[in-house]
Amino acid sequence: VQLVESGGGLVQPGGSLRLSCTASGFTFSSSAMSWARQAPGKGLEWVSGIDSDGITDYGDFVKGRFTISRDNAKNTVYLTMNNLKVEDTAVYYCANGLYINDSTEWGQGTQVTVSS
Repeated sequence: VQLVESGGGLVQPGGSLRLSCTASGFTFSSSAMSWARQAPGKGLEWVSGIDSDGITDYGDFVKGRFTISRDNAKNTVYLTMNNLKVEDTAVYYCANGLYINDSTEWGQGTQVTVSS
């Protein structure tokens, strides 16, 4: 199993980014996928998940700013983040479960820095 994230970077407050996670080594279309993040000095925080039917769920702090989606033909899950805030600064990880507790594989992470 391999999960490879990309798309992170430096963005100003109010800006947008789209993260991608490409998966291999398992049947992607049958698997729920999720994103979590870890800010400096803090624990891992679940961000969003999408099941195999495309049903989505989000952390309360997202408040309509983030959208998770998947392209089964490309074995890729996306996290589109709009209206980014300084407090969204973190390393973002994708995983092969809907939530943190049911994920067994994680990517290496991609850094998102929101700063003016």
